[in-house]
Amino acid sequence: MGELLIKILKESWQVLNDSAGFALFGIFMAGLLRAFMPDDFVLKHLGKNNIASVIKASLIGAPMPLCSCGVIPVAMGLRKQGAGKGPTTAFLISTPETGIDSIALTWALLDPIMTIMRPLAALITATIAGFAVNFVPEHTQNSAAPEPVCGCACSCGSGETEHLADSSHSPSLVQRMREGLAFAFTELLCDIGPSLLLGIFTAGVIAAVVPDGFIDRHLGAGSMPMLVMLAAGIPMYVCATASTPIVAALALKGLSPGAALVFLLAGPATNMATIIIVARLMGRRIAAVYVAVIAAVALVMGMAVNGIYSMAGLDVTNWISAGQHDSGAMSAPVFSFILLALILRAKFPGYI
Repeated sequence: MGELLIKILKESWQVLNDSAGFALFGIFMAGLLRAFMPDDFVLKHLGKNNIASVIKASLIGAPMPLCSCGVIPVAMGLRKQGAGKGPTTAFLISTPETGIDSIALTWALLDPIMTIMRPLAALITATIAGFAVNFVPEHTQNSAAPEPVCGCACSCGSGETEHLADSSHSPSLVQRMREGLAFAFTELLCDIGPSLLLGIFTAGVIAAVVPDGFIDRHLGAGSMPMLVMLAAGIPMYVCATASTPIVAALALKGLSPGAALVFLLAGPATNMATIIIVARLMGRRIAAVYVAVIAAVALVMGMAVNGIYSMAGLDVTNWISAGQHDSGAMSAPVFSFILLALILRAKFPGYI
């Protein structure tokens, strides 16, 4: 038992070393995005239920650094201030499915093809869902906005709602940068940090316990692993950043890139809290369309990605290798310690 625990900790430490530098870069870029995006930019472009607004919502949401629960109060605030149901749905999907931080981790732990296909698939999923929702009659059970059901231990994105909605003052460039980076390394890191560490530890458990080739031998490389990943991803809460090391560990055990993409799309965008909020905010029929479109598009995109890897001559059961993005033997542990210290500081601000 002791040897297994040591092996798990070693594997987890390796995953942390592989990802810490990229995670810090992604969080830093998220802070700059927060600093330079105008306060009323989102509200200004999401007010109508038309094709342009849905596409804008998908594009605006894709780089934003909000997790699955953090995006809920932001979407609620946008909806209360007049955002259309289609754009709101598109924003709810594209924002948690991808972001600057998760894209950086995808490059670190997976490969260039997945780094491109993940945000592209998120945009396609969000846009199709937004279009579909526009054709569904809206029905809400009450006019009051529902209280967010939050799985985070921090602010649940409330500060981001205020940032997007408040255009009453124009702070200086230096102040905006200071506020943006403060948000990234406190509120954002508090939201995603514990989930990221849990994802890294889970990846270590998978790497230490699951035999090589296990998924390929028992599930194959066709539609079955995609369905399993879809069934696992829809009900559970896992943010885009935390899902990446989990998928990387499963890929080393034979998970196909298509099945990996299905989990990366379905896991962050759907969980019981989000589904409940969508049902209360816009009605049960829209919530059903929301889940159905995510599931259907994720499966289609998964099959398409497997086809892309096959056409590129890549084995879909052996498409990544351990340590393929070596971040440097000396710098990697330093980045790991910095990331751990910043997470602890964000989580326990009065003690560190």
